[in-house]
Amino acid sequence: MKIAILSDTHDNIWTLDEVLKQLNGMDALLFCGDFCAPFTLAAIAEGFPGPVHAVFGNNDGDKWLLTKVANKASNVTLHGAFASIELGGRKIALTHYPEVAAGIASGGLYDLVCYGHDHTHGIERVGGCLKVNPGEVMGRFGVSSYAVYDTETGEAEIVEV
Repeated sequence: MKIAILSDTHDNIWTLDEVLKQLNGMDALLFCGDFCAPFTLAAIAEGFPGPVHAVFGNNDGDKWLLTKVANKASNVTLHGAFASIELGGRKIALTHYPEVAAGIASGGLYDLVCYGHDHTHGIERVGGCLKVNPGEVMGRFGVSSYAVYDTETGEAEIVEV
């Protein structure tokens, strides 16, 4: 199973549209927070046909309307501040914050921990866990990027847009 990991769109729907076009063949999409406006979540729901699992970030202002958009979309699960899911036989955690991700990854309960917030892409192995920050779709602080995780190999790669 191939999983796309995105974070920190900050309403850059133009780059988001480019990213969504590159996700053909992905089985699921994980989003680590900071859609910002509900229309960005709607664009993800409409632009990605598979299941979408997402958490809130610190810049997601209208959580009520984001929740309403998620509930209307049949493929989106908005988990709140933290998600614990299983996909492709792998235990996966989602959060927005690097400090939270570091603690979760060091606990050894998950195969994959995904986070965002600092807009810096990176992949790090912590014991048996892979900790992934896909970077920012937004592109404000550098290159726009996302990550792809393969549940078969347990490895991830960063893709620059």
